[in-house]
Amino acid sequence: MTFYFLNQTSITEFILLGFRTLPELQIFLFLLFLVIYMATMAGNILIMVLIVFDCCLHTPMYFFLGNLSCLETCYTSTILPSMLTTLLSGDRTISFSGCLTQYYFFTSMVATECLLLSVMSYDRYLAICNPMHYAAHMSGRSCLQFIGCSWLGGFLGNSITTLSISQLTFCGPNDIDHFFCDLIPLINLSCNDTHLMEMLAFTLILIFSLLPFLLTLMSYICIIATILRIPSTTGRQKAFSTCSSHLTVVTIFYGTLLIVYMFPTTNALSDFKKVLSVFYTVLTPLVNPLIYSLRNKEVKEALRKACRKCRFGQC
Repeated sequence: MTFYFLNQTSITEFILLGFRTLPELQIFLFLLFLVIYMATMAGNILIMVLIVFDCCLHTPMYFFLGNLSCLETCYTSTILPSMLTTLLSGDRTISFSGCLTQYYFFTSMVATECLLLSVMSYDRYLAICNPMHYAAHMSGRSCLQFIGCSWLGGFLGNSITTLSISQLTFCGPNDIDHFFCDLIPLINLSCNDTHLMEMLAFTLILIFSLLPFLLTLMSYICIIATILRIPSTTGRQKAFSTCSSHLTVVTIFYGTLLIVYMFPTTNALSDFKKVLSVFYTVLTPLVNPLIYSLRNKEVKEALRKACRKCRFGQC
């Protein structure tokens, strides 16, 4: 067994091993992730533009959707550009400060998305289960407060773990078996006692991931129960169509996120978790605009109106 002591020189950079087991697929993966990144940016920016410029979409539901698209645009940009650079150049090194910065912004945005998805589920709960109180609870001021608390909570909460990681000493191996700087691979490389750090991280994961998930789950249990009590089939379909897109996004996002962070990491599960990480870091931001545009009549109508304006030279 090798021991690393604190008086050794601390490492100043890490090596992201990423998809090293697939050297023959590096160019293919580069092209694949490049197309995904371009499509993700285009889709989410299109959603934001439609929501800003179409007055029919100036409602709380689409205000939250616009913030979700903005969030997806930002957080996919913390992962994919560096991954594309690594796949193209073969240079897998990342500085300690660069790794810490990537970790902070990415995990802060993941926490923000968890909070934002719970706010969106509460919005649908009010719209379907308590429509008489919807306008009072979802005023413009309330929507801004919900959004502000989601963004501020995600970034402030994660600053605690980031500050704690910055105080750790890394004096041993510097290979991170992942394609981005994540919490568990980082603390596993530290030569300090990370027991308290792991407890802190687990507590924050419960607060910013599991708790919002439970609130979202409770909202949808109430929503589904209310929908099932609607006497007409048409009424049930109309009510469910207003929340089906959001429910699909929640299922994909939390299904992968909770498996990655709530289950223990073992050698047998490490590669599987890496694949699941691709889903919530790369594929979820891509499918979100597709789900909301293809399954939402208002968004499709706004897109048709925008296309007609451009066709007649009014855009």
